[in-house]
Amino acid sequence: QVQLVESGGGLVQPGGSLRLSCAASGLAFSSYTMSWYRQAPGKEREFVARIMTPGGLTNYADSVKGRFAISRDNAKDTVYLQMSSLKPEDTAVYYCHAQIVRQYWGQGTQVTVSS
Repeated sequence: QVQLVESGGGLVQPGGSLRLSCAASGLAFSSYTMSWYRQAPGKEREFVARIMTPGGLTNYADSVKGRFAISRDNAKDTVYLQMSSLKPEDTAVYYCHAQIVRQYWGQGTQVTVSS
C-alpha cells in the first residue's frame, strides 16, 4: 500500500521559513517524479515544484521561483520543500505527489503565513 505522509507545516510570520517533508512508503521511490502542490481556500489545487529522476531536474511555479527549493533523499524515500521569504499568499494546504504512470497523493499539511 502506497503512503505519502507530509509533515512540517505550521504557522509562520511573513518573511519566515519552513521545511516540509514527505515520507513515502510502498513504492519504488527513486523511480518516481515527486512534486508539491498546494490548495488555498476557495481555489483550485496548483502546482508548486517538481523534482525528476534520474538527474534531479527541478521545475517551479513562477510564484515560488527563487524562494522555494525542492530536494529529495532517495536513501530515505523522502522529498523536501524548503520555503523561504514566505508571504501570506503562500497560505494553503500543501500536498505531496508521486507519479510515474500512476499517481499518488498525500493527505496534505497546512501552512499558514500570518502576522
